[in-house]
Amino acid sequence: MPNNYTLSLAHINDTHSNFEPSKVQFTLSLDGQKFQADTKTGGYARLSYQIETARQKAKSSDQAFMFLHGGDSFQGTLYFREFQGAANAHLLNMLKPDAMVLGNHEIDAGNSPVLAFLNRIEFPLLAGNMDLSEELTDKEGRLKGHSMLLDYDKQQQCAKVLIKPFYDKKIAIVGITLDQMPLIARPDPDTHFINAIDTTINTVKMLKKQGIDHIVVLSHLGLDQDRELAEKVDGLSIIVGGHSHTLQGDFSDLGLSHTEYAETINNTPIIHASKYAEVLGLADIEFDEQGLCISIKGNNYFMLDEQIDVSLVASNENTQENSEGTDATALQASSKQISQVTSLLKSHPGILGSEASNEVHETIMRDYRPALNALEEQVLAHIPRDLIHTRLPSKHFPHGSEIAPWVCRSMYKATKLSEPELDFALHNAGGVRQSLNKGNLSVADVLGRILPFELPLVKYQIQGKFLYQVLESAINSATNNGVTGTGAGSFPYTYGIRYFYDGKLEMNQRITLIEEYQQGEWREIDKEKLYIGVSSAYTAAGKEGYDALLKAHWQQDLNSMTLPEAFVDFVSQHGNLIENPLQPNVYYISHR
Repeated sequence: MPNNYTLSLAHINDTHSNFEPSKVQFTLSLDGQKFQADTKTGGYARLSYQIETARQKAKSSDQAFMFLHGGDSFQGTLYFREFQGAANAHLLNMLKPDAMVLGNHEIDAGNSPVLAFLNRIEFPLLAGNMDLSEELTDKEGRLKGHSMLLDYDKQQQCAKVLIKPFYDKKIAIVGITLDQMPLIARPDPDTHFINAIDTTINTVKMLKKQGIDHIVVLSHLGLDQDRELAEKVDGLSIIVGGHSHTLQGDFSDLGLSHTEYAETINNTPIIHASKYAEVLGLADIEFDEQGLCISIKGNNYFMLDEQIDVSLVASNENTQENSEGTDATALQASSKQISQVTSLLKSHPGILGSEASNEVHETIMRDYRPALNALEEQVLAHIPRDLIHTRLPSKHFPHGSEIAPWVCRSMYKATKLSEPELDFALHNAGGVRQSLNKGNLSVADVLGRILPFELPLVKYQIQGKFLYQVLESAINSATNNGVTGTGAGSFPYTYGIRYFYDGKLEMNQRITLIEEYQQGEWREIDKEKLYIGVSSAYTAAGKEGYDALLKAHWQQDLNSMTLPEAFVDFVSQHGNLIENPLQPNVYYISHR
């Protein structure tokens, strides 16, 4: 009988159909100068190689191995738009996860895509707090009872659990997803989500009664809710998380985040692996006989191209700030500097190479890539500089995203053609997925990366006082300012109106002013007057703090135009405008 129990664990989350390597940018310092390093990282072929290497290493040393996916495989790129989850299932099968937890984007379009996914996968999908007990019995495509789904057991009031052999004991994997699912996704009305903490507490008690002490929670709750879960639930061995796109590990010397890998709360380590298949989390964990983690060594690892483009960064207060707040103009670096910076980058403990599985790579190129090539050849415009998408305003981006206001403008322009009385456009930050990179912008970039959600536009008429409620509620939800939020994706961006938010004021008083742009000047809106706005169908449905939009006098779908189509049309006609900054529409004071 072993005294301690070791586990080699690989984990990914929020991969969002990024099967190919993604662009990544690092900022490094050398000899008192700053350098920018641009390359690509990750993708499924590189993930497959590294996961299989870790799996074989564990096998050779008689160590238990586990590979887990923290949810949100769906959406994100043209691969999903074109193949609607079939490619996701096929390629994940090739990576051979032990389990995946249901993410909110798996259920964006109701339960049917989940069923199609379940019918294709060769590993269990865990959704331990998804209650299907009231699912309609005559419903076509029922999820209840599916052999690949571990959902909520209403009779036992706990999660159905994946149990695996673990040396002379057993180890349990409990899948817990967002209990706010109806607020941020579109599950069928007969599908309910039970409180995540209560479900986990009951499940742990059930497992302990069975003599199972080694308990892994595979979570799609986000880091903040994982922290709360760890604090309130005793007896968890580890939480493997997703949803918040958190890059853990010390990457500060590469110009990225410094967030502790395996942050531990109440003796429970929490591990996340960023987003978009950019990194792989790898950890060697030691548990005691009672399932307590007594040692964890690990990190997130970028998997980089051999080719790395290095440029010297010149400080200039008149240049555009990048996402890390560095005033940057790229200049040519010397060959010696390029070599030194490249070596410095590759020597970082969180960097791996470009080794990849030929089988996975060839499958992507043969079965799925050809369908995307034609869309990439349709160039809409040339973008003269990087435009950064950040969900929340920050020190370096006090008015927030540089892209979301342009998306709002495109919605406004598209809707104005059929609604001349239109006053404003309103969109949530999470509906924009990536920054706009310098260079040619193709249809594929818009539909596959920047605006991958095929959402209809909805126009509506609403009183000014409800706009105050909508904006404050959405921001409070994005920042957890006095409410339990659903993530920073709810932060609102606008066109045609601008607003002022002071998070330090009392609830319901934080939007201090909303103004409408009329006849060349800003004028305060009238709280009693009716205004016509346009949003995506997702936002207009009241998701993520936008519930006051349901108080609209009327709503009407614009069936002829979707959100990405509006942006494609706008950029194809006005692409040269995008290099010029819009007037700020967001004036934000944080509550922190």
